[in-house]
Amino acid sequence: MAGEVLSFTLLAISSIIIIINPLGATLLYASLTTSLEREARDIIARDACRFALLLLLTVAILGAWILQIFGISLEAFRIAGGILLFGIGMEMVYAKTSRTKLTATEKYESRDNEDVALMPLAIPMIAGPGAITTTIVMMNEAIVISLLAIAILFLSIALSIGITYYMMRHSDYIMKRFGQREYRAINRLMGMLLIAIAVQFVITGIRTAFPLLGGG
Repeated sequence: MAGEVLSFTLLAISSIIIIINPLGATLLYASLTTSLEREARDIIARDACRFALLLLLTVAILGAWILQIFGISLEAFRIAGGILLFGIGMEMVYAKTSRTKLTATEKYESRDNEDVALMPLAIPMIAGPGAITTTIVMMNEAIVISLLAIAILFLSIALSIGITYYMMRHSDYIMKRFGQREYRAINRLMGMLLIAIAVQFVITGIRTAFPLLGGG
């Protein structure tokens, strides 16, 4: 049991941090708030992270119920989620902004939008489809393991959002230290890890849905 909890902890923390991508969110935040005063920028960072945290915690609590309403099995959702994460990971490897997180139109319109904290920072940049999918899948796994695993998932979400908030608050320093070359290198590495996690999602979903394929 201890080994299973430890394995779940490492997977939950790594997958949620990677899919949220605090560095990518910080770079977008910096570009959208560059003309604002420091106080206004801090408020946007706080509100964006608060909205994203509330959404992901809500999804974690109600995710299984939502799947039941639509008659979707966890295995099907896991496989679909793995495919989605694989696509996001590929775009990260090729240093592209994921279309599932932020479109060019949303980025353009957000420059004239007073409430950039909610859109596009909180949704879909921080708490996008990938983060929501990962949260639902990990929550269903946590329910099977133990209450401790559920608590670990909640802490993983809070930790990821906390890191994002910290980086946004210190975006001026980060922008001076990280150029496009460094960002692309880190993004590609995180993309490779996300692809591996996505493939594991699909493998686990197929094995669970078709036990004979797993030798069971």
